[in-house]
Amino acid sequence: MQLAKYFRKNKKSILCELCPHGCNISNGNIGYCLARKNIDGKLYAINYGKISSIALDPIKKKPLYHFFPGKKILSIGSYGCNMKCLFCQNFEISQHIPNTKFIEPKEILDIAMSIENNIGIAFTYNEPTISIEYILELAPLIKKNNLHNVMVSNGMINKKPLNDLLKYIDAFNIDLKAFTNKFYKKHGGDLKTVMRNIKTIWKAKKHIEITTLIIHGENDSEKEIINLAKWIAKISREIPLHLSRFFPTHKMKNNISTDIKHLHILATQAKKYLKNVYIGNI
Repeated sequence: MQLAKYFRKNKKSILCELCPHGCNISNGNIGYCLARKNIDGKLYAINYGKISSIALDPIKKKPLYHFFPGKKILSIGSYGCNMKCLFCQNFEISQHIPNTKFIEPKEILDIAMSIENNIGIAFTYNEPTISIEYILELAPLIKKNNLHNVMVSNGMINKKPLNDLLKYIDAFNIDLKAFTNKFYKKHGGDLKTVMRNIKTIWKAKKHIEITTLIIHGENDSEKEIINLAKWIAKISREIPLHLSRFFPTHKMKNNISTDIKHLHILATQAKKYLKNVYIGNI
């Protein structure tokens, strides 16, 4: 547990300023993300250093196809998320508090340094931005040792904390979950925030790739993917887009898996506007 960043005190609560939810957290309560708690008038990052998942992954799995292709990266995750996606692929650690092990940032650095041909650390599995206190301690150590920091995120973060992360994160995969406000509201997110942050990351000259999980009847119309691709192209036609296949899970177990032929149709449409479009999870 660590004193959190990005909050201010109200009379009877604490306003968390990490993400657009702006949780007003009264004493003894936890924020929307499960990771920040008001204890006697102070906000604490209660998931600090609590690692639920750690593995050496191909960088392609993030997915990052244009950032050190063919290499591997040590990937770590904690628990919690500031969205409540009904289709979450990692709901066991994003929507619940699983078994974890406390690992100091220096120990993670030592592990990363000990792995031959490892290019750095990927903050992933659950939503990493809600572990920002841990990242802002570990990421500078990684950089000082000539390794790279990668973040796989939903992009739901306020301007100030994002700018602090941009000092140390080298590459992002941002999950642009759909291209309608209706979809984002249904799953506890804000489309405008994610769009703004994608632009900010690009302007900061960081490597960025975008992933959209295609769900039948939810975000899979040709019109929506065309609009999504057109918007990305306005930033840069070079930004890679990954269209990923959905499998029934969590609270959408009764939905059907994404039709592979339809994925190819959507990819063909997106390729009219973007140079690098990939199909994943097939």
